[in-house]
Amino acid sequence: MIDPQLLRDAPDRIKQSQLARGDSTEAVDVALAADVARRAAIAVFEDLRAEQNAFGKTVAKAPKEEKKELVAEAQKLAARVKEAQAASTAADEAFDVAMRGVANPIIEGVPAGGEENFVTLRTHGEPKTFDFEPLDHADLGEKLGAIDIKRGTKVSGSRFYFLRGVGARLEIGLMHMALDKAIAEDFTPLITPTLVRPEVMAGTGFLGSHADEIYYLPADDLYLTGTSEVALAGYHADEILDVSNGPIRYAGWSTCYRREAGAAGKDNRGILRVHQFNKLEMFSYIHPDQAEAEHERLVSFQEQMLQACELSYRVIDVAAGDLGSSAARKFDIEAWVPTQGTYRELTSTSNCTTFQARRLDTRYRTESGKTAPVSTLNGTLATTRWMVAILETHQQKDGSVVVPAALQPYLGGLEVLEPVA
Repeated sequence: MIDPQLLRDAPDRIKQSQLARGDSTEAVDVALAADVARRAAIAVFEDLRAEQNAFGKTVAKAPKEEKKELVAEAQKLAARVKEAQAASTAADEAFDVAMRGVANPIIEGVPAGGEENFVTLRTHGEPKTFDFEPLDHADLGEKLGAIDIKRGTKVSGSRFYFLRGVGARLEIGLMHMALDKAIAEDFTPLITPTLVRPEVMAGTGFLGSHADEIYYLPADDLYLTGTSEVALAGYHADEILDVSNGPIRYAGWSTCYRREAGAAGKDNRGILRVHQFNKLEMFSYIHPDQAEAEHERLVSFQEQMLQACELSYRVIDVAAGDLGSSAARKFDIEAWVPTQGTYRELTSTSNCTTFQARRLDTRYRTESGKTAPVSTLNGTLATTRWMVAILETHQQKDGSVVVPAALQPYLGGLEVLEPVA
């Protein structure tokens, strides 16, 4: 949720952000009108309540013969107060709904436009080329006995798979390497719940335009998370945190679930776009003044991981229309996938400023002793999808795959993944 004071003071700035995102500016006008109505309703209620309190003192001091008439008036006034309170509550709820229709204002410098309007900030390494016809990760996975898509489909349907043998070991090794990196950078590891309450899912901003990608269990009124960001954002809901000594960092390890609604036929081969995967997610709670610097740090941790996996990649500044409602800025890192001849997203890192914390009431204490929302940031440190780029980049002519040196200790010293008979 955006800052109500910013809405009142700089509505044009928020409208410019909405335009950059490709969203409606009318939502800003609706929120402004709802704010005016809310404050007016609160004023009426508070005036009537003050009048009621004063009248109550008058009734208490009145002579006995006047009290009957005064009590009748007090009852009428009490009914008006009750009506005004109900109107105030309704106006407050309408304001909350209106505010949730406005996306987080983007940070200055974020490119306008949609998915194709990103800006490349930097690249690392040269795209891998081969002197033989490379296999894609699905064929490599089958040849190595590492990925079994056929049986995944048999058991669970399309976009499911089994990781087996060296495939399972590779994913677990990758996740452990990321966990070690997270611990070295002062992240506290958490294994998070993958089912959350609606208020937590809504608080992170995932029940907006992408709600159809989320699995929902109506019998339990719980949502399956598509990232541990959701549980990590809810971890400190309704709390006051001490961020005076720097960020509070968590690394959430979880299985993630996504319906991939509307993605039929897109990246349907292999494990690039699937319904279930594992991920280690970084999450930071931090003073708002330090959020942009923390954003850069999270990206640097991701780059160090990708370099350790000996992958070529580019870092992009995601365009406003592709941010999602919670992020004020997002950097993606896309690795080169040889058989597709293009870069594909392996990590996203978002600065959500105070948007999520305001919804979830996560605050810090200011120097004046008052409380204010913290900023929250999140970013992927490792996930199943990385195996796509690792397998394809490090394949050899015979179908074997060289294990990057940094990963070898996490696979018991295994240097090469060999095809199975």
